Amino acid sequence: MNDKSELVNNWIIKADHDLGTAKITFLHIPEYLDTVTFHCQQAVEKYLKSYLIFLEIDFKFTHDSVYLLDLITLKDKAFSEFYERVSELESYAVEVRYPNETIFLSKEKVESAIRTAEAVRAVVSEKTGSDVNSLP
Repeated sequence: MNDKSELVNNWIIKADHDLGTAKITFLHIPEYLDTVTFHCQQAVEKYLKSYLIFLEIDFKFTHDSVYLLDLITLKDKAFSEFYERVSELESYAVEVRYPNETIFLSKEKVESAIRTAEAVRAVVSEKTGSDVNSLP
């Protein structure tokens, strides 16, 4: 495995940790919806960064997943399908982290966040040829 492939896989593994944490928390502590959505957003961010590394596109380190998606779609238009879903997750990067910010999270929104993270993972894994299997 070359250095780039290893780095891509390491980002995917780290993202899988976020997605795994989201899923396990949702199953065992379903009232922690804010934590679940936060980890879904973090997972998507890391999956997108892994694909940017694969594409050899430089990016600034940010929590702005839409910015990351903008960079990806310059080379891969297929990722345009994720704009609406990633935009929805964007608010979960900051708003749910602090007690003074309140957003309503329904079970449906949380399940959608998990599905979005899973979908981004599937496309990134396919396009990078990653065979990482680190999800619980």
